[in-house]
Amino acid sequence: MSDKEPKHCSFCAIPQSPSVPLIAGAEGYICEACVILASQVVNSWSRKKELAAVQESVPIPAEIKQHLDSYVIGQDLAKEILAVAVYNHYKRLKHQTTRTSLGNSEAEVEIGKSNILLIGPSGTGKTLLASTLAKVVGVPFVVADATTLTQAGYVGDDVENILVRLLDVADGNMSKAEWGIVYLDEIDKIARSPEQATGTRDVSGEGVQQALLRLVEGSQVKLPAKSRHNKDGHDTLIDTRNILFIAGGAFPGLEAHVEKRLQPKDSAIGFHAAMKGAEKPSLEAMLNATEPSDLRRFGLIPEFIGRFPILAPLEPLDVAALIQILTEPKNALVKQYQQLFQYENVTLSFTEAALVEIAEKAIARETGARGLRSILEHLLRKTMFDIPSQQAVLECVVELETVQGLAPITLIKKQAEEQRQHAGQS
Repeated sequence: MSDKEPKHCSFCAIPQSPSVPLIAGAEGYICEACVILASQVVNSWSRKKELAAVQESVPIPAEIKQHLDSYVIGQDLAKEILAVAVYNHYKRLKHQTTRTSLGNSEAEVEIGKSNILLIGPSGTGKTLLASTLAKVVGVPFVVADATTLTQAGYVGDDVENILVRLLDVADGNMSKAEWGIVYLDEIDKIARSPEQATGTRDVSGEGVQQALLRLVEGSQVKLPAKSRHNKDGHDTLIDTRNILFIAGGAFPGLEAHVEKRLQPKDSAIGFHAAMKGAEKPSLEAMLNATEPSDLRRFGLIPEFIGRFPILAPLEPLDVAALIQILTEPKNALVKQYQQLFQYENVTLSFTEAALVEIAEKAIARETGARGLRSILEHLLRKTMFDIPSQQAVLECVVELETVQGLAPITLIKKQAEEQRQHAGQS
């Protein structure tokens, strides 16, 4: 290039000017904007190499739901919502690393994320759904308990500790951590307290909601030097724009706000007043009808609700669903205890009536599927204590009377079994 010719950027052809300086190379020039864009391209190459394993096999929503079906009974709507959200998260990871180029980047559409809020009674599988997702996704995944969080400057965990844990799960790889998934459990416990005294800081309720806004929305967050992968001890920045947040909570009493909105109080009197005694909507119907205004009345601030545009209700569990939970999933409780007995070479079996009674007891306790283990532990504790001391037991049978506390577990021993077989042959 001749010295007399006007200098211009060899990439975008912008001419040199006092406001556009150029960096000279051996065969041409480059402007500041192209240097920045080139840096982004190089960074995208490195990120593409780091996430090559993720991009090789992107599970489609049907495959993700099928995997969830192996561990979680029912809740098809919540599974579909989670499967689509995680699949879209994968697609964002895949295409974000390849779309940056030295062309017209402004013409490309930047896809935002949609955080999810799981709503359902205790024991319906919210936490199990989130933990099972960890077996499906190929990005860092952490579960954080919202009850341990407090506003910055007070005793308890700061919200930034969630991102510190995410960075640790990613083995210190910031690029992977910035594409991770965070599940916020017990999110209803940080609702604004209605009886909070005026002028008193709600450091574990509204204060935590305010502190989480920056993380959930997407911004540059400074992490404290607490990560075990932070060797130099300096504060680091993490970008949360691509971190998918899933929150879950039981929200006890939320149905009352929904019912009040759906069925406003009728103050009419006289002959033309509406007849009372209309059928009350079911809990499932009210949860399905939940709107952001109901969450605001429950105690979540509008800004926090707006960060979770997708509401996924989980239906209450009935007897049939609890029996399925007991017997069908890969990690079903009955299968777990049968395996424990099998280690002692003893077969454990349950009658159908016994399973129904166990499910009805769990419903009566209002603990959902979470109460099944305590019921089984109480039923089998004495037998599990005695079995290792007895050599002649072949099978243990749990019957209806056993669950009702009217009879012990039936033990079938070797001599009785031999006599029964001999009687059958004769």
